[in-house]
Amino acid sequence: MRLGRRKQFAIAAVFAVTFVALDARALENEHHLGLSAGGSALGIDDKSTMSIGAGAIAHWAYGLNDTFNLMAEGGSSIVALNQKLDFKDTPHTRPATVSHVAGGLAYVLDVITWVPYGGVLLGGFAMGGGTIDGTLFLPGAQIALGLDYKLSHHWAVGAALRQTIFLTHTSTYPSYSNLFARFEYTWGW
Repeated sequence: MRLGRRKQFAIAAVFAVTFVALDARALENEHHLGLSAGGSALGIDDKSTMSIGAGAIAHWAYGLNDTFNLMAEGGSSIVALNQKLDFKDTPHTRPATVSHVAGGLAYVLDVITWVPYGGVLLGGFAMGGGTIDGTLFLPGAQIALGLDYKLSHHWAVGAALRQTIFLTHTSTYPSYSNLFARFEYTWGW
Protein backbone atom coordinates (compact mmCIF):
# COMPACT_ATOMS: atom_id res chain seq x y z
CA MET A 1 0.00 0.00 0.00
CA ARG A 2 1.41 3.34 -1.00
CA LEU A 3 0.66 6.53 0.93
CA GLY A 4 0.31 9.91 -0.74
CA ARG A 5 2.61 12.79 0.17
CA ARG A 6 -0.02 14.50 2.30
CA LYS A 7 -0.60 11.36 4.37
CA GLN A 8 3.16 10.84 4.74
CA PHE A 9 3.57 14.44 5.90
CA ALA A 10 0.67 14.13 8.35
CA ILE A 11 2.09 10.92 9.85
CA ALA A 12 5.56 12.50 10.16
CA ALA A 13 4.09 15.61 11.83
CA VAL A 14 2.12 13.54 14.36
CA PHE A 15 5.23 11.45 15.11
CA ALA A 16 7.40 14.54 15.57
CA VAL A 17 4.94 16.30 17.90
CA THR A 18 4.30 13.14 19.93
CA PHE A 19 7.71 11.55 20.29
CA VAL A 20 10.47 14.10 19.71
CA ALA A 21 11.54 15.43 23.12
CA LEU A 22 12.84 18.98 23.12
CA ASP A 23 14.64 20.53 26.06
CA ALA A 24 11.76 22.92 26.69
CA ARG A 25 10.14 23.11 30.11
CA ALA A 26 8.44 25.37 32.62
CA LEU A 27 11.06 27.66 34.16
CA GLU A 28 11.31 30.43 36.71
CA ASN A 29 11.36 34.01 35.40
CA GLU A 30 9.70 32.82 32.19
CA HIS A 31 7.03 35.08 30.69
CA HIS A 32 4.12 33.66 28.69
CA LEU A 33 1.98 35.80 26.40
CA GLY A 34 -0.73 34.26 24.30
CA LEU A 35 -4.20 33.97 22.90
CA SER A 36 -6.88 31.36 23.45
CA ALA A 37 -10.09 30.76 21.52
CA GLY A 38 -12.90 28.25 21.84
CA GLY A 39 -16.31 27.50 23.22
CA SER A 40 -18.26 28.89 26.17
CA ALA A 41 -21.35 27.73 28.05
CA LEU A 42 -23.35 29.77 30.59
CA GLY A 43 -25.87 27.95 32.75
CA ILE A 44 -29.03 29.94 33.48
CA ASP A 45 -31.27 28.50 36.15
CA ASP A 46 -34.58 30.16 35.22
CA LYS A 47 -35.40 27.25 32.89
CA SER A 48 -32.35 25.04 33.57
CA THR A 49 -30.96 25.92 30.16
CA MET A 50 -27.48 26.46 28.84
CA SER A 51 -26.47 29.41 26.66
CA ILE A 52 -23.79 28.28 24.22
CA GLY A 53 -21.24 30.48 22.49
CA ALA A 54 -17.65 31.17 21.58
CA GLY A 55 -14.99 33.50 22.87
CA ALA A 56 -11.36 34.50 23.11
CA ILE A 57 -8.92 35.29 25.92
CA ALA A 58 -5.56 37.06 26.03
CA HIS A 59 -3.33 35.66 28.78
CA TRP A 60 -0.02 36.43 30.46
CA ALA A 61 1.86 34.34 33.00
CA TYR A 62 5.14 34.69 34.85
CA GLY A 63 7.12 31.78 36.28
CA LEU A 64 7.72 32.60 39.94
CA ASN A 65 9.74 29.37 40.10
CA ASP A 66 9.59 26.06 38.26
CA THR A 67 6.45 25.11 40.23
CA PHE A 68 4.22 28.21 40.40
CA ASN A 69 3.12 30.71 37.76
CA LEU A 70 1.46 34.05 38.36
CA MET A 71 -1.41 34.33 35.84
CA ALA A 72 -3.51 37.17 34.42
CA GLU A 73 -6.09 37.03 31.66
CA GLY A 74 -8.93 38.93 30.11
CA GLY A 75 -11.44 38.04 27.47
CA SER A 76 -14.96 37.98 26.21
CA SER A 77 -17.46 35.38 25.04
CA ILE A 78 -20.68 35.57 23.08
CA VAL A 79 -23.04 33.26 24.96
CA ALA A 80 -26.25 33.67 22.97
CA LEU A 81 -25.64 31.62 19.84
CA ASN A 82 -28.40 29.16 20.68
CA GLN A 83 -30.88 31.69 22.13
CA LYS A 84 -34.04 32.94 20.51
CA LEU A 85 -34.71 36.03 22.55
CA ASP A 86 -38.38 36.89 22.71
CA PHE A 87 -38.19 39.98 24.88
CA LYS A 88 -41.85 39.68 25.95
CA ASP A 89 -41.57 36.22 27.50
CA THR A 90 -37.86 35.93 28.29
CA PRO A 91 -36.73 36.80 31.83
CA HIS A 92 -34.14 39.56 32.20
CA THR A 93 -31.41 37.03 32.98
CA ARG A 94 -30.10 36.08 29.53
CA PRO A 95 -26.93 37.97 28.57
CA ALA A 96 -25.52 37.99 25.07
CA THR A 97 -21.90 38.44 26.25
CA VAL A 98 -19.74 37.66 29.26
CA SER A 99 -16.41 39.51 29.63
CA HIS A 100 -13.84 39.14 32.39
CA VAL A 101 -10.50 40.16 33.84
CA ALA A 102 -8.88 37.77 36.34
CA GLY A 103 -5.59 36.98 38.04
CA GLY A 104 -4.26 34.17 40.16
CA LEU A 105 -1.73 31.43 40.75
CA ALA A 106 -1.16 28.10 38.98
CA TYR A 107 0.73 24.98 39.99
CA VAL A 108 2.81 23.76 37.03
CA LEU A 109 4.22 20.26 36.57
CA ASP A 110 7.62 20.40 34.89
CA VAL A 111 7.60 17.45 32.49
CA ILE A 112 9.87 18.56 29.62
CA THR A 113 7.64 19.16 26.58
CA TRP A 114 4.18 18.49 28.05
CA VAL A 115 3.31 21.01 30.76
CA PRO A 116 0.08 20.35 32.70
CA TYR A 117 -1.14 22.98 35.16
CA GLY A 118 -3.95 23.76 37.55
CA GLY A 119 -4.75 26.97 39.34
CA VAL A 120 -7.22 29.42 40.80
CA LEU A 121 -8.03 32.89 39.46
CA LEU A 122 -10.15 35.64 41.02
CA GLY A 123 -11.71 38.37 38.94
CA GLY A 124 -14.57 40.49 37.77
CA PHE A 125 -17.15 39.49 35.18
CA ALA A 126 -19.47 41.73 33.17
CA MET A 127 -22.63 40.40 31.54
CA GLY A 128 -24.48 42.49 29.01
CA GLY A 129 -26.77 42.53 26.02
CA GLY A 130 -29.54 40.04 25.41
CA THR A 131 -32.37 40.56 27.88
CA ILE A 132 -30.21 42.13 30.61
CA ASP A 133 -30.93 45.79 31.27
CA GLY A 134 -27.56 47.58 31.26
CA THR A 135 -24.52 45.65 32.48
CA LEU A 136 -24.40 43.20 35.38
CA PHE A 137 -21.03 43.06 37.22
CA LEU A 138 -20.25 39.90 39.22
CA PRO A 139 -17.20 38.80 41.21
CA GLY A 140 -16.06 35.27 40.46
CA ALA A 141 -13.47 32.57 41.02
CA GLN A 142 -12.14 30.32 38.27
CA ILE A 143 -10.64 26.89 38.43
CA ALA A 144 -8.02 26.79 35.66
CA LEU A 145 -6.82 23.52 34.15
CA GLY A 146 -4.62 23.16 31.11
CA LEU A 147 -2.08 21.20 29.17
CA ASP A 148 0.53 22.95 27.03
CA TYR A 149 2.94 21.41 24.56
CA LYS A 150 6.25 23.27 24.24
CA LEU A 151 7.15 23.33 20.54
CA SER A 152 10.44 25.08 21.42
CA HIS A 153 11.83 27.44 24.05
CA HIS A 154 9.69 30.24 22.61
CA TRP A 155 6.45 28.66 21.33
CA ALA A 156 3.75 26.51 22.92
CA VAL A 157 0.28 25.27 22.01
CA GLY A 158 -2.27 23.68 24.28
CA ALA A 159 -5.77 23.36 25.67
CA ALA A 160 -7.32 25.15 28.64
CA LEU A 161 -10.47 24.66 30.68
CA ARG A 162 -11.91 27.41 32.88
CA GLN A 163 -14.77 26.66 35.27
CA THR A 164 -16.17 29.82 36.84
CA ILE A 165 -18.05 30.06 40.10
CA PHE A 166 -19.83 33.38 40.50
CA LEU A 167 -19.65 34.66 44.08
CA THR A 168 -23.04 36.39 43.78
CA HIS A 169 -26.14 35.49 41.73
CA THR A 170 -25.24 31.80 42.08
CA SER A 171 -28.84 30.63 41.78
CA THR A 172 -29.35 32.59 38.56
CA TYR A 173 -25.97 31.70 36.99
CA PRO A 174 -24.85 28.36 38.48
CA SER A 175 -22.23 27.53 35.84
CA TYR A 176 -19.93 29.25 33.37
CA SER A 177 -17.41 27.12 31.47
CA ASN A 178 -14.82 27.75 28.75
CA LEU A 179 -12.81 25.24 26.74
CA PHE A 180 -10.07 26.87 24.66
CA ALA A 181 -7.22 26.06 22.32
CA ARG A 182 -4.12 28.07 23.33
CA PHE A 183 -1.13 29.51 21.48
CA GLU A 184 1.64 31.37 23.30
CA TYR A 185 5.08 32.92 23.04
CA THR A 186 7.52 32.56 25.97
CA TRP A 187 10.68 34.48 26.87
CA GLY A 188 12.90 35.48 29.79
CA TRP A 189 14.27 32.15 30.97
